[in-house]
Amino acid sequence: MKLPVLYGREVVKALSKAGFYVVSQKGSHVKLRKKSGNKIVTVIVPVHTRKPVKRTLLRKIIKDAGLTVEEFCRLL
Repeated sequence: MKLPVLYGREVVKALSKAGFYVVSQKGSHVKLRKKSGNKIVTVIVPVHTRKPVKRTLLRKIIKDAGLTVEEFCRLL
């Protein structure tokens, strides 16, 4: 499945719907966390105002979040 072009804020919003919450922000990078069973999953998303997240990085973020591309697209 082909991923849409997304900006960082849109990725953060979709991950929030999946149960992640914002822990901190350092510069233009937002750190999100979610407790999944006995482990804590941490994902870092770049939030640049004028640059979309590259598709390769978006796939890595989705994989690190423990989601499939289809599940992520449903959250948008």
